[in-house]
Amino acid sequence: MSESIRRFNTFTGVFVPTLLSIFGVILFLRTGWVIGNTGLIEGIILITLAMSISFVTGLSLSSISTNKEVGVGGVYYIISRSLGLDVGGTIGIPLYISQAISVAFYLIGFAESLRGIFPNIPITIVATAVLILFTVIAYIGADFVMKLQIGIFLALIAGILSFIFNPHFSLISQNLAPHYIKGQNFWTVFAVFFPAVTGVTAGIAMSGELKNPKRAIPIGIISALLVSYVTYIFIAYKLACTAPYTVLQKDTLVMVHNSIFPFLVYIGIWMATLSSALTFIVGAPRTLQALAFDGVVPSFFAATLGSKKEEPRAGIIITYIIAQGILFLGSLNLVASIITMFFLITYAVTNLAAALYGLLKPPTYRPSFKVPWYISAYGVAGSYIVMFLINAGATAVATILLLLLYGFLRRKQYKQAWGDIKTGILISIAKFALLKVNEKEQDPKEWRPNVLVFSGRPKERPYLVDFARFLSFNDGLISLVNIIFSSEGENIETKRQEETKILADFIKENKLDFFPKVIVAKNDKNIFPIVAQSYGFGTVEANTALFGWGKNFQNQLRLIKSIKELTNLKKDVLILNFNESKGWGRKSTIDIWWGGRGGNFALMTFIAHTLKEHHEWKKANIRIMKVVNSEKEAAIFEEAYKKLLKAARLDTEVNIIVNKEQEDFHTLIKENSMFSDLIILGLGIPEEGKEEKTVKRINQITEDLPTTLFVRSMTPKDIWDIG
Repeated sequence: MSESIRRFNTFTGVFVPTLLSIFGVILFLRTGWVIGNTGLIEGIILITLAMSISFVTGLSLSSISTNKEVGVGGVYYIISRSLGLDVGGTIGIPLYISQAISVAFYLIGFAESLRGIFPNIPITIVATAVLILFTVIAYIGADFVMKLQIGIFLALIAGILSFIFNPHFSLISQNLAPHYIKGQNFWTVFAVFFPAVTGVTAGIAMSGELKNPKRAIPIGIISALLVSYVTYIFIAYKLACTAPYTVLQKDTLVMVHNSIFPFLVYIGIWMATLSSALTFIVGAPRTLQALAFDGVVPSFFAATLGSKKEEPRAGIIITYIIAQGILFLGSLNLVASIITMFFLITYAVTNLAAALYGLLKPPTYRPSFKVPWYISAYGVAGSYIVMFLINAGATAVATILLLLLYGFLRRKQYKQAWGDIKTGILISIAKFALLKVNEKEQDPKEWRPNVLVFSGRPKERPYLVDFARFLSFNDGLISLVNIIFSSEGENIETKRQEETKILADFIKENKLDFFPKVIVAKNDKNIFPIVAQSYGFGTVEANTALFGWGKNFQNQLRLIKSIKELTNLKKDVLILNFNESKGWGRKSTIDIWWGGRGGNFALMTFIAHTLKEHHEWKKANIRIMKVVNSEKEAAIFEEAYKKLLKAARLDTEVNIIVNKEQEDFHTLIKENSMFSDLIILGLGIPEEGKEEKTVKRINQITEDLPTTLFVRSMTPKDIWDIG
């Protein structure tokens, strides 16, 4: 918004609108009813509780508003810039609706007050006529409204003073204790009273048009709340001294009938209700306009329709329509209860934003007006507790609707040009969880694969991504790693960012729960062990490295040479030789070939059963393939395997192959697993100097075979919970 539009100071832009909203219909028409039900003692408690929630919310708003520039939209602007557009929109929409409803609320109060003079006056018709007039005034512009409010403010003060200086002080003993009428209790009365103290939202509704919002908002709101609290307490005391509780409960115009100059109180009531209605009919469209600016609602709602001072005229028309609909309800108490729930939700989220900022202390949060996080937390707890005490069912329904609205807005994935506190929240949660995991002794039975997938650009090796996707189904952590090499004079950071974006976009497009990681290196010497040992936090580190076997002999040789160093680092190594012509086949048979030596068996079976838990492999049959030299040996192994698999509760078939003809291993695999969909083989550590021989042996074994996975495990053998 242009600087020429910022034209209001602390007094005219915040203090007066806040005080006029608080000194409204409740003050004159319902405070007597409140004291008549609660009595003076509980009444003071009720007023203090309501004011404390509003006061804390005012402190929270002041703190946030002194940290960053405040634009159009008041409370919505502050929440959306603190917690993001999805949360801001979730609160902004009901906030706008509550502000629009408030227009009708105050106009009903105005029309009701006229019945003291004109008993048969039709409330809905009178309120509608005034609504139309005020809509026209708001359409002309906020300048005119603000000029009117100064005169209204003075008339309102005169009405209050006319009641305060009445001479009655004789009935207080009758009104100390509560006398609730049928159907009322402390919390139902609280629900009717609470809209009286929601002026903080009206007070910053003009935030985009304040000359100095960082100064005006805290000074204007806090001073207005303090003045209004003292005034309400004193008026409650005067009411308790003025009339018996039976009169207070029934006579909504008790302040008129017990004042020095009744006509001044009438004028005060009219000015209070009308000014509050004006405040909201000017402020509500600005909330809607801000929602439209951010794309939360259609852009039409931000239309100024030719206004030179950027008045939200389309929003004014929409506000009129909503207020007119509410006028047909006609009941002041019913409308008050509806408004209370909306405002309490808004207050809770506003305080939540301030509490999170104060607790997490992000480096960008440096408000000139500081509020301890626990004070804002009181505002959160107080708002929600009061909501449940007023109406638990309505609170539950409102919460569910807000969650649904949040889910809808979250799916729209708004692009915002500012950061918000949600990232800080997630980082704090992650830090807490990582530290707790780090403190805990690692139980082998809780082992999960935390896999580094050396995928390069994943579109070039989609089979590695597929296999990682199958593995991650059982709560594993997967990171796609692309290693890029730098050359002299090259802008490597730009290249790293480009490659990171390629990885991140691929993950997002394919809806993968993976992490992207681009590593910059000068050469490929020891690159795999270096990456594997440096990736992670504390005990939450990569425990498995997944590679593609590929076709290049030198790359294969480099990979085999890295196995010893990776196993020395206690990392599992998985090497996938993908058969491009057969792919993953029908995903119906997984064969595990185990030689009986080494510690690969536990991880091999773990991988097979993790794949089977994935919906694409759920019909797969897992077969343990074991080669022996005699029938006697076959019987021994078969019995031992069956006991082991039963103890581990694994649904696995055991195939013992008696190699009477002493055929080589490659031939046996071809004869028994040629039509399987995945073959899992153990992999030993190659002897130094024999790496080339190992590469040739692997290529010989895998020639023409289905997709084959080689496993070198450093995982504890008791990852299966046996016993």
